[in-house]
Amino acid sequence: MPVNKRNLDWYLLKWRASALITFGLKNQAMDVFEEMNRRFPHDDYVITSLAYMKTQHGDKAGAIADYKRLTLKPDVSEAIWYNLGFLQEEMGQVQDAEHSFRQAIKLNENLDQAWYGLGLVLIQLQRFDEAIKALKKNTKLQPMSPYAWYQLARVYAERNQPEEATKIIRHLKEFEPKFAKQLERETGLGV
Repeated sequence: MPVNKRNLDWYLLKWRASALITFGLKNQAMDVFEEMNRRFPHDDYVITSLAYMKTQHGDKAGAIADYKRLTLKPDVSEAIWYNLGFLQEEMGQVQDAEHSFRQAIKLNENLDQAWYGLGLVLIQLQRFDEAIKALKKNTKLQPMSPYAWYQLARVYAERNQPEEATKIIRHLKEFEPKFAKQLERETGLGV
Protein backbone atom coordinates (compact mmCIF):
# COMPACT_ATOMS: atom_id res chain seq x y z
CA MET A 1 0.00 0.00 0.00
CA PRO A 2 1.52 3.34 -0.98
CA VAL A 3 2.07 5.77 1.84
CA ASN A 4 -0.23 8.74 1.55
CA LYS A 5 -1.31 11.39 4.01
CA ARG A 6 -4.45 9.44 5.00
CA ASN A 7 -2.46 6.26 5.73
CA LEU A 8 0.24 8.17 7.57
CA ASP A 9 -2.32 10.02 9.71
CA TRP A 10 -4.07 6.73 10.49
CA TYR A 11 -0.83 5.03 11.57
CA LEU A 12 0.29 8.01 13.66
CA LEU A 13 -3.05 8.10 15.48
CA LYS A 14 -2.94 4.33 16.00
CA TRP A 15 0.58 4.57 17.40
CA ARG A 16 -0.46 7.42 19.68
CA ALA A 17 -3.47 5.51 21.03
CA SER A 18 -1.33 2.41 21.60
CA ALA A 19 1.30 4.44 23.45
CA LEU A 20 -1.35 6.04 25.65
CA ILE A 21 -2.77 2.62 26.51
CA THR A 22 0.73 1.35 27.30
CA PHE A 23 1.20 4.18 29.78
CA GLY A 24 -2.20 3.60 31.35
CA LEU A 25 -3.77 6.73 29.92
CA LYS A 26 -6.94 5.02 28.72
CA ASN A 27 -9.15 8.12 28.72
CA GLN A 28 -6.73 9.92 26.43
CA ALA A 29 -6.48 6.81 24.24
CA MET A 30 -10.27 6.78 23.99
CA ASP A 31 -10.15 10.39 22.80
CA VAL A 32 -7.69 9.39 20.06
CA PHE A 33 -9.94 6.51 18.95
CA GLU A 34 -12.90 8.91 18.87
CA GLU A 35 -10.85 11.23 16.66
CA MET A 36 -9.97 8.28 14.43
CA ASN A 37 -13.64 7.36 14.24
CA ARG A 38 -14.52 10.88 13.06
CA ARG A 39 -11.82 10.78 10.42
CA PHE A 40 -12.11 7.12 9.40
CA PRO A 41 -15.73 6.20 10.25
CA HIS A 42 -15.81 2.89 8.39
CA ASP A 43 -12.49 1.48 9.57
CA ASP A 44 -12.89 -1.95 11.25
CA TYR A 45 -9.83 -1.53 13.47
CA VAL A 46 -11.09 1.81 14.76
CA ILE A 47 -14.63 0.55 15.44
CA THR A 48 -13.34 -2.60 17.14
CA SER A 49 -10.94 -0.56 19.26
CA LEU A 50 -13.72 1.81 20.27
CA ALA A 51 -15.98 -1.10 21.23
CA TYR A 52 -13.20 -2.61 23.33
CA MET A 53 -12.39 0.69 25.05
CA LYS A 54 -16.08 1.36 25.73
CA THR A 55 -16.37 -2.08 27.31
CA GLN A 56 -13.37 -1.29 29.51
CA HIS A 57 -14.99 2.00 30.55
CA GLY A 58 -18.29 0.29 31.41
CA ASP A 59 -20.15 1.69 28.40
CA LYS A 60 -21.58 -1.66 27.32
CA ALA A 61 -24.45 -0.06 25.41
CA GLY A 62 -21.95 1.98 23.40
CA ALA A 63 -19.82 -1.09 22.75
CA ILE A 64 -22.90 -3.02 21.59
CA ALA A 65 -23.73 -0.21 19.15
CA ASP A 66 -20.18 -0.35 17.76
CA TYR A 67 -20.21 -4.13 17.39
CA LYS A 68 -23.59 -3.90 15.65
CA ARG A 69 -22.02 -1.48 13.16
CA LEU A 70 -19.40 -4.10 12.40
CA THR A 71 -22.00 -6.85 11.90
CA LEU A 72 -23.40 -4.91 8.96
CA LYS A 73 -20.19 -5.50 7.04
CA PRO A 74 -20.01 -8.49 4.66
CA ASP A 75 -16.76 -9.85 6.12
CA VAL A 76 -17.73 -9.76 9.80
CA SER A 77 -15.81 -12.29 11.89
CA GLU A 78 -17.10 -14.78 14.43
CA ALA A 79 -15.18 -12.85 17.12
CA ILE A 80 -17.29 -9.75 16.49
CA TRP A 81 -20.51 -11.77 16.75
CA TYR A 82 -19.24 -13.48 19.91
CA ASN A 83 -18.23 -10.19 21.58
CA LEU A 84 -21.61 -8.71 20.69
CA GLY A 85 -23.42 -11.74 22.12
CA PHE A 86 -21.32 -11.66 25.28
CA LEU A 87 -22.21 -8.03 25.95
CA GLN A 88 -25.87 -8.54 25.03
CA GLU A 89 -26.09 -11.43 27.49
CA GLU A 90 -24.50 -9.28 30.21
CA MET A 91 -27.04 -6.54 29.50
CA GLY A 92 -29.97 -8.98 29.71
CA GLN A 93 -30.66 -8.87 25.98
CA VAL A 94 -30.85 -12.65 25.85
CA GLN A 95 -32.79 -13.05 22.60
CA ASP A 96 -30.38 -10.74 20.80
CA ALA A 97 -27.48 -12.61 22.42
CA GLU A 98 -28.88 -15.91 21.17
CA HIS A 99 -28.90 -14.54 17.62
CA SER A 100 -25.33 -13.22 17.95
CA PHE A 101 -23.96 -16.48 19.37
CA ARG A 102 -25.69 -18.46 16.62
CA GLN A 103 -24.13 -16.15 14.01
CA ALA A 104 -20.69 -16.72 15.55
CA ILE A 105 -21.26 -20.49 15.47
CA LYS A 106 -22.45 -20.28 11.88
CA LEU A 107 -19.08 -18.78 10.98
CA ASN A 108 -17.06 -21.15 13.19
CA GLU A 109 -18.81 -24.20 14.59
CA ASN A 110 -15.80 -24.90 16.81
CA LEU A 111 -15.97 -21.60 18.69
CA ASP A 112 -16.39 -23.10 22.15
CA GLN A 113 -17.09 -19.78 23.88
CA ALA A 114 -20.06 -19.14 21.59
CA TRP A 115 -21.51 -22.57 22.41
CA TYR A 116 -21.13 -21.79 26.11
CA GLY A 117 -22.72 -18.36 25.72
CA LEU A 118 -25.54 -19.90 23.71
CA GLY A 119 -26.09 -22.45 26.46
CA LEU A 120 -26.32 -19.70 29.08
CA VAL A 121 -28.88 -17.68 27.14
CA LEU A 122 -30.94 -20.77 26.35
CA ILE A 123 -31.05 -21.55 30.08
CA GLN A 124 -32.32 -18.02 30.70
CA LEU A 125 -34.93 -18.52 27.99
CA GLN A 126 -35.86 -21.82 29.70
CA ARG A 127 -35.18 -23.79 26.52
CA PHE A 128 -33.40 -26.51 28.43
CA ASP A 129 -33.20 -29.20 25.73
CA GLU A 130 -31.41 -26.77 23.42
CA ALA A 131 -29.24 -25.54 26.31
CA ILE A 132 -28.13 -29.10 27.04
CA LYS A 133 -27.12 -29.59 23.38
CA ALA A 134 -25.15 -26.32 23.34
CA LEU A 135 -23.40 -27.06 26.64
CA LYS A 136 -22.55 -30.61 25.53
CA LYS A 137 -21.00 -29.20 22.36
CA ASN A 138 -18.91 -26.86 24.52
CA THR A 139 -17.75 -29.76 26.72
CA LYS A 140 -16.66 -31.67 23.60
CA LEU A 141 -14.64 -28.68 22.43
CA GLN A 142 -13.30 -27.82 25.92
CA PRO A 143 -13.46 -31.04 27.97
CA MET A 144 -11.24 -29.74 30.78
CA SER A 145 -13.09 -26.47 31.30
CA PRO A 146 -15.44 -26.84 34.27
CA TYR A 147 -17.87 -24.07 33.38
CA ALA A 148 -20.10 -25.84 30.86
CA TRP A 149 -19.99 -29.02 32.96
CA TYR A 150 -21.15 -27.00 35.95
CA GLN A 151 -24.04 -25.41 34.04
CA LEU A 152 -24.99 -28.75 32.52
CA ALA A 153 -25.19 -30.37 35.95
CA ARG A 154 -27.36 -27.52 37.21
CA VAL A 155 -29.75 -27.93 34.28
CA TYR A 156 -30.02 -31.66 34.93
CA ALA A 157 -30.64 -31.04 38.63
CA GLU A 158 -33.31 -28.43 37.83
CA ARG A 159 -34.98 -30.88 35.44
CA ASN A 160 -35.06 -33.53 38.15
CA GLN A 161 -32.47 -35.74 36.45
CA PRO A 162 -30.18 -36.35 39.44
CA GLU A 163 -28.45 -39.34 37.86
CA GLU A 164 -27.13 -37.16 35.00
CA ALA A 165 -26.06 -34.41 37.40
CA THR A 166 -24.32 -36.98 39.60
CA LYS A 167 -22.34 -38.32 36.62
CA ILE A 168 -21.07 -34.81 35.96
CA ILE A 169 -20.17 -34.24 39.60
CA ARG A 170 -18.13 -37.46 39.55
CA HIS A 171 -16.46 -36.35 36.34
CA LEU A 172 -15.63 -32.92 37.80
CA LYS A 173 -14.11 -34.51 40.91
CA GLU A 174 -11.41 -35.94 38.65
CA PHE A 175 -10.06 -32.54 37.58
CA GLU A 176 -12.00 -29.73 39.31
CA PRO A 177 -12.92 -30.86 42.83
CA LYS A 178 -13.90 -27.34 43.93
CA PHE A 179 -16.58 -27.17 41.25
CA ALA A 180 -17.77 -30.66 42.19
CA LYS A 181 -18.09 -29.68 45.88
CA GLN A 182 -19.96 -26.51 44.96
CA LEU A 183 -22.40 -28.53 42.85
CA GLU A 184 -22.89 -30.99 45.67
CA ARG A 185 -23.75 -28.13 48.00
CA GLU A 186 -26.05 -26.40 45.54
CA THR A 187 -27.87 -29.48 44.30
CA GLY A 188 -27.84 -31.55 47.48
CA LEU A 189 -26.46 -34.46 45.47
CA GLY A 190 -23.71 -36.20 47.38
CA VAL A 191 -21.41 -38.46 45.41
